[in-house]
Amino acid sequence: MMKNDYARVAVATPVVSPADVSANLAAVTSLFDRACDEGADAVVFPELCLTGCTCGDLFFHPSLLAASEDALREFAAHSAGRLGTLAVVGLPFRTAGRMFNCAALVRSGSLLALVPKSFPSSSRDGGDARWFASALDVAECEVECAGFRVPFGAGIVVDAPEASYGVEVGADIASAVSPSVGLALSGATVILNPCAKPSLAGGAEHSRALVAAQSAKCVAAYVSANAGFGESTTDFVFAGGGVVAENGAVVAEAERFRREGVVTVSDVDVGFLEFERSSNASFRRGAAADARHVAVTGGAERRVAKGTAPRRPVDPRPFVPVSKDERDARCAEVLAIQAAGLATRLARVGCRDVVVGLSGGLDSALALLVCVEAFGSLGLDRRGIHVYTLPGFGTSSRTRGNAGLLCDGLGIEMETADITGLVRLHLKDLGRDETEKDVTYENAQARGRTYFLMDKANQLGALLVGTGDLSELALGWCTYNGDHMSMYCVNAGVPKTLIRAIVGWYAEGHPEVRDALVGILETPVSPELLPAASDGSIAQITEDRVGPYELHDFFLYHFIRRGAGREKIRALAETAFGGVYDPETISKWLDVFFRRFMTQQFKRSCMPDGPKTGTVGLSPRGDWQMPSDAGRVAF
Repeated sequence: MMKNDYARVAVATPVVSPADVSANLAAVTSLFDRACDEGADAVVFPELCLTGCTCGDLFFHPSLLAASEDALREFAAHSAGRLGTLAVVGLPFRTAGRMFNCAALVRSGSLLALVPKSFPSSSRDGGDARWFASALDVAECEVECAGFRVPFGAGIVVDAPEASYGVEVGADIASAVSPSVGLALSGATVILNPCAKPSLAGGAEHSRALVAAQSAKCVAAYVSANAGFGESTTDFVFAGGGVVAENGAVVAEAERFRREGVVTVSDVDVGFLEFERSSNASFRRGAAADARHVAVTGGAERRVAKGTAPRRPVDPRPFVPVSKDERDARCAEVLAIQAAGLATRLARVGCRDVVVGLSGGLDSALALLVCVEAFGSLGLDRRGIHVYTLPGFGTSSRTRGNAGLLCDGLGIEMETADITGLVRLHLKDLGRDETEKDVTYENAQARGRTYFLMDKANQLGALLVGTGDLSELALGWCTYNGDHMSMYCVNAGVPKTLIRAIVGWYAEGHPEVRDALVGILETPVSPELLPAASDGSIAQITEDRVGPYELHDFFLYHFIRRGAGREKIRALAETAFGGVYDPETISKWLDVFFRRFMTQQFKRSCMPDGPKTGTVGLSPRGDWQMPSDAGRVAF
């Protein structure tokens, strides 16, 4: 069954009063209506919310059980006026002489199923095994409850138009054999977890990490709602809150310690989850549990329309962490991966020298820093790093100056090899006039540089280190058998936005090269293959030709990593870059991205070796395989 791209989920924490079922029903109903008004497809309430989770031995009393079942019947009737929203509410339920801590699944006037908790706890932190039996003890497949005969047990999946939902109760998430794993393998893309965990120091962070990890393990969205204000504080405090996570990433959190009812709404990307599952071989090999499926229809008016942005934050730079601490850690790790890759290659081939073409731009600057780090790890003398600057018709004094300043700071000698004579001779052999500033004129320079660097590497018994990056490979913005080729390409797995972040981070920690790197960061990205302007400034600006790299990296991430199509990417970009680029500009460069990506695979099909550093890679040896002559599919 095809699902919509997004499902809208809500975490609802009502103010409860232990054992006052009528008051609790009113609080739950009020928050349910608020969630429906905000377009929620599913809303999860805390564990035992109709009675309160702190009723103690009152759970055994028939009056409380009858009142909670009556409340469930009334709530189900109320939901008939809110078509299409699935609600998960908690209550105690007794059958066959045993008491169960249950989650009731209610939608469009009907009770769909009752899911009992599988692993009641005897923990000192609010254990409930004193009162409740385990779902593992269930003998009945169906029960009568609130006037409905419904499936009863842990393995139940509700298949709705927007997503497939599974439910596990409370601390079941922390068990070694948590039901959510079987539910996910049976097709549930969204796991709903009514929870009642007391607030302890460090507990919120632990719960957040647990929900995020379980969502990654299940390749699912995981939505957890915790009990809050109003529960008894005899021994514990319940702070409320909740977490919405998606495949390991937290996308929304509910505020804790609120003294009123709280509803937190977020959209989860079901389209991405299904894409991830279909491309994840280890997930596909998992054995599905013997789940029972309940199919429901309708409610399409609540679904997030295709081509619209989700109700959740959209990061404009998905390759670069937002917080400085995380960003610094990412930059350090990526540089370490690059350096380790190069060091291993040098050690394996018995090579103690490298050749680097240094343009004074971002990519070659990072490649040189990688060489420095690799040589340091191997204990090699930096004199084995042979740096050449190769001025051509378009080389500016600014980039040459930055290149020289960087080498001075690193204590590395830089040699100059002017390629203009070589290129003029080549153009003459081709019968071309130097005044024709076309693609042949440009690529002759790019290949001339590679021609020199390859031969110099042979002469020195060195390894030619490539400088091209992931963003350029995606767009094919490289000259085939020119800067496209090297003996080991250290930047092949690093997108341009992350390269900029790494260079900036390195500058902060290395005062000896700070001025040089800042100058490089402030220089427009350019291949410098066209003569400089009359004032000596760079005439050929890459981002004027192919578009902003921050947009292209955003497009690349959502296309490759999250399986998004054109309209979904466009809507996401309009949200992420609102106020920076207008919709027309985003659409223009998105068209350029797809056109270039689909026509430039032939360059990626024969790209040199280089280390993968993140979740997106384009190596034809495993990361990305497609025909070089693929049609222009309308994604």
